Amino acid sequence: MSTTHRHRTRRRLTAAAVSVLAAVTLAACGSGGGSGSDTAGSGGSQGDKPVSGGRLKLAFWNDLQGCIDPNQVYWIESRSLDRNIADSLTDQDPKTGKIVPWLATSWTVNPQATEFTFKLRTDATFSDGTRLDAAAVKTAFDGLKELGPRSILGVTYLAGYTSTTVVDPATVKVDFARPNAAFLQATSTTTLAILSPATYRETPEARCAGKVIGSGAFTLDSYTTAKSAKLTRRAGYAWPSSLVANKGEAHLQGIDVSYISEDSVRVGSLTGGSIDIAWPRQPISEADQQVIKASGATIETRALPGIAGLLTPNITGGRPLADLAVRRAVLKALDLSSYARTLFWDDYPAAKSPLTSSTPYFTDESAKLTHDPSGAAKLLDGAGWTLGSDGYRHKDGRKLSLTYLSPAPSPGDQLIQDQLKKVGVDLQIKVVTQAQYTPLANAGEYDLAGTYLTRADPSVLGSSIDQAATKQYSAKYSQDAATAAKVSALFATGQSTVDPEKRAAAYKELQDYLIDNVVTVPLYDRLQTVGVSKKVHGFAFTSEAFLRANDIFLK
Repeated sequence: MSTTHRHRTRRRLTAAAVSVLAAVTLAACGSGGGSGSDTAGSGGSQGDKPVSGGRLKLAFWNDLQGCIDPNQVYWIESRSLDRNIADSLTDQDPKTGKIVPWLATSWTVNPQATEFTFKLRTDATFSDGTRLDAAAVKTAFDGLKELGPRSILGVTYLAGYTSTTVVDPATVKVDFARPNAAFLQATSTTTLAILSPATYRETPEARCAGKVIGSGAFTLDSYTTAKSAKLTRRAGYAWPSSLVANKGEAHLQGIDVSYISEDSVRVGSLTGGSIDIAWPRQPISEADQQVIKASGATIETRALPGIAGLLTPNITGGRPLADLAVRRAVLKALDLSSYARTLFWDDYPAAKSPLTSSTPYFTDESAKLTHDPSGAAKLLDGAGWTLGSDGYRHKDGRKLSLTYLSPAPSPGDQLIQDQLKKVGVDLQIKVVTQAQYTPLANAGEYDLAGTYLTRADPSVLGSSIDQAATKQYSAKYSQDAATAAKVSALFATGQSTVDPEKRAAAYKELQDYLIDNVVTVPLYDRLQTVGVSKKVHGFAFTSEAFLRANDIFLK
């Protein structure tokens, strides 16, 4: 779920949420930024010989969902922990986006992308001793399907799912009623992690509270919402993803997780040595990065794949943004480079597409996203909105005012407001509570609202804006019938084939179309930054910027 989270800016703006991305959907959370390498990540020297033992001390920001079940959770911090206790059929290379073997050694997909057959390893077991076989995979996928809307991400990942068939103990076939080419990438996620059959006999509530058994390199010892979690190395583990260097048991004895909501306390805990990794929700400020580096720690960075931080318009009911010229004027009025630079730091990446730059099939749309206030003014003039003595535009006795829903006032909101004011648009920031936000958005009582979502596949956009896939407000109100039909058709094309060239063409056309018709208004790319102590070696991000602890050791 997109939620409101605080961050500091390089201009020392008051710590506050970037509410453009706040409380918008029940969807996967992710945000961040930093200065460092946009790679799988590595803390400390990689030339050192790994040392066995020690417990990694990791501090997250918060735990608002309060769930640790991989199949149900959307909260990225919990998903980072899940990645280390539960394995998946496949994995995804952070550098290339390629899907590689894990619990499945190979797979085939039919031309219609409706039938996926996986050959499984025969040596993997769950931590309760149960063998991981085709029957366990069937139990897992059927169980995930039965969760229904409790698995917010799973509903999308298994769209069209009909059944899983046990072909033989080491072969499983998954069928869909309609094309779902993105399912292959979904099999690499924590959401579709395979859990022990015993887990599916527990209630969803018990699973959220920690009654989960995986086949990962660590086991979950305890989990207390927003307070702590403890993971312990699993003896005998020997079936990691093909992306992992360490092919055996984890080097760490375990992982101790805490939650520290205050940025300064978390940074102080890292530099003071009481924690080994500081993992915030929002970007580590430029000033805090310097403090962390001065202590000898490093800043590890990975761009979060999926939907960029963006706005979606409400074009219904004769609202101002129903006019494409007005929407295009808004897009031209926004200075995206200044927005990213002011809120974060000088080289923080501005948005270049509705998708972030680390998402497979990303298309650079920056030529269409240039700051052009004079062009915006001409569009508004042509649409009949004339500039009045009050500095705002008017038409037929009505001021050009747009209502922007926000769960909390923030510097980001104010920047947008200031930039739009320069072309005569009055942005009214409507501050509401978290409880009020969703009902108001669902009722369409806004002109602009924010959204984002993390997934390393371009189909993720469909979860927010494809009317054929979701009833969410960001899809319902952002398109007229003709536009919605075109958007849905492009998503359907992207989902109908696993051919990389055909998928690339479909998603490029989609990104072009979304910008040309201003179905979305991108604001900035999203980065995950993590402060890592100098004694931590082998730190690595997964493709979705979660923690992979197999190779970590303390020295």
